[in-house]
Amino acid sequence: MRLQDKVAIVTGGGSGFGAGIARKFVAEGAQVLVADLDLEAALDVAASLGAAARALRVDVAVAEDVRTMVDAAVGHFGRVDIVVNNAGVGHRPQPLETLPEEEFDRIAAVNMKAIYLAAREVVPYFKAQSAGAHGIRGVILNMASTAGVSPRPRLAWYNASKGWVITATRAMAVELAPFGIRVVALNPVAGETPLLATFMGEDTPEMRAKFLSTIPLGRFSTPEDLGNAACFLCSDEASMITGVALEVDGGRCI
Repeated sequence: MRLQDKVAIVTGGGSGFGAGIARKFVAEGAQVLVADLDLEAALDVAASLGAAARALRVDVAVAEDVRTMVDAAVGHFGRVDIVVNNAGVGHRPQPLETLPEEEFDRIAAVNMKAIYLAAREVVPYFKAQSAGAHGIRGVILNMASTAGVSPRPRLAWYNASKGWVITATRAMAVELAPFGIRVVALNPVAGETPLLATFMGEDTPEMRAKFLSTIPLGRFSTPEDLGNAACFLCSDEASMITGVALEVDGGRCI
C-alpha cells in the first residue's frame, strides 16, 4: 500500500498506460480521478476500480477542462497529491515535411501544452498544501517516451514533443524542488496501447517483428510495466528522486 491515502489524477486514464497506472495506484491504496477525452472508456476503468475511482471527461488541451479536472478531484476526494500527465497523441510515420499543420498543432497541444495547463492549475495548490513525508507537497509525473531519447525516423514531430517533455520535466523539477514538489517522467518504449498502430503505420506481424527487433528484452512495454514504475516514482519511497526520466524500454535506448 505504497500510495495509501494519496489522491491522484491520471489523464488518458481510460486506456493503455493510463489505465494501467490507475489500476496500480488503486491497488496500492490511492484514490484516482480517471480523466479521458473518451468518457465511456474512463467510466469503464473507474467502474472496474470501485469507490476509489471517479471518471471525468477532459480534453487536456483545453484550459477550462483542466481547471475543472483539478477542482473535481479536490471536490470529490478532498485533496490532490499526484498528477500523472499521461494523455498523448502521435502521428503516422511520414516524411517530416508532409505532416499537416493541424496534426502538428494537436501534437503540441496534447503532448506539450497540456503539461503547462496542468502545472498552472496544480502547482499553486501543491505550494499551499501541507507537506507530507520528507517535506513533499506533491508529485507531477509526465509521460515522455524513448522517442525523446532515441528518435525513430519518420516520427519527427512526435519525437520532438517527447524531447520537450523530458526537458520540461527537468526544468520543472529544479524550480519546484524548494517548494517540496517533485517532477518526474517515464520513457516507455512502444507498448500494447491504442497508439501502437499509429507509430508503426500498420499493425502487421512483419512490422511488429521489426519493432521488437529493436528492443533487447524482446517485448513491448505493457500498462502493468508503466503502472509499476509510476507507482514507485510517485510514492514516498522515491522522495529523493526528481527530474529523472526513467526508461521503461526493455533496453531499447542502450
